Amino acid sequence: MARAAKTVSAKPDIWLAAGVRTPFAKAGGVLAKKDALDLSIPVVKAMLAQLKPKEGGRPDLMNWGAVIPNLTVSNLAREALISAGGDPTIPASSTIMACSTSMAGAFQAAGMLDDQTRSLALVGGAESMSRIQIGLSQPLSDDLRRFMEARNLSERWAALTAVRTGDLKLFIPEIKNRATGKSMGEHTEEMAKGWQISRTEQDEIALASHRHAAAAWDRGFFDDLVLRLDEVGRDTTVRPDTSLEKLSHLKPSFDRSGEGTLTAGNSSPLTDGAAAVWVATAKGLQRLPAETPRVRLVDYEINAIDLFNEYLLMAPAYAIPRLLARNNLTYEDVGLWEIHEAFAAQVASHIKALQAPAFLKDRAQVTKKLGRFPVERVNPNGGSTALGHPFGATGARILSQGVKELYAMPSGSWAIVSICADGGQGTVALLRRD
Repeated sequence: MARAAKTVSAKPDIWLAAGVRTPFAKAGGVLAKKDALDLSIPVVKAMLAQLKPKEGGRPDLMNWGAVIPNLTVSNLAREALISAGGDPTIPASSTIMACSTSMAGAFQAAGMLDDQTRSLALVGGAESMSRIQIGLSQPLSDDLRRFMEARNLSERWAALTAVRTGDLKLFIPEIKNRATGKSMGEHTEEMAKGWQISRTEQDEIALASHRHAAAAWDRGFFDDLVLRLDEVGRDTTVRPDTSLEKLSHLKPSFDRSGEGTLTAGNSSPLTDGAAAVWVATAKGLQRLPAETPRVRLVDYEINAIDLFNEYLLMAPAYAIPRLLARNNLTYEDVGLWEIHEAFAAQVASHIKALQAPAFLKDRAQVTKKLGRFPVERVNPNGGSTALGHPFGATGARILSQGVKELYAMPSGSWAIVSICADGGQGTVALLRRD
């Protein structure tokens, strides 16, 4: 007797809905006393408070992340959910992917939604660059563990006498790639030189970022995206009074040989903050307030490049043309470009690569004619150079910001949201206003 064929349900459309974030503050500033968990709690509380009780007022899962580890919090997502008073029956997992952390978390959540048992996910992340824990050398940690586990004075004395002077070292985390031993700034200096990105070009991108961010704050664009905390009510890194002249006087931060072009002014600052975004099916959207901006996540890509034979932060330049080609789109078809500004030089390098026929054909392996890149459509309300860059939070920040911007555009409009990440990786999303 023949068995009936098993029915496979079609994957539902996935939507992103704008979330909220804390103000972003420069490390060592007004949020310096809060760790990643402290920063996450008010954001998670505010997101949960949006849900309609009659429609099942809880998300079906939560994904959260931070790049810098905390020895007392192994699963930041779970701790943030519980500390925020969320339903403890909600599964919560943590993701880490450098600067792409909460964007990769959104993609992971998208793959877990099925419109049957799971239709709404709370996604985000946080980073406290002010509260970085300093570790001990591994041998000293081993000796101290043996001391704590000792059952008598003799064993404790043996553990203490085993400590060697050379083991009395502290481990201070650095913002460097482990495999190359170079900082992000050092890698981007190489990128700027290789793609011939001038200091002036970088400063102009930074200036535009600050001006756009300041104007957006002034006209209230961020009012429903940013929470007001007791310590601060708006981003502290935006410089509305900066100018090309002021930026030009800053000294290079990473290459002081006389050839360096990256400065504190055209690089994203070390930042504290947390951010969230909703990931949902059409069914999940019904639990959110009707006025919440939402757009469809049409396609996305997580990619990696050979960091030993390509500039470290170039991954999105490979992913973007592939994403457009397989969706039969050109640059001009995309009305909004949100490109993470880890460094102004990195943004300029990506744009230059996207307009280079040899790069597209030989390296990205895209033969479709993509046309002119619309530089004027990039980061209309400011980017990470001005707004700040808490590693684990940037993905949710840039997605929520992009969702709100695209939602205000005509039906049928497209957006690209792109983030480069340490390790030679990147994440890119293709969004549509239906």
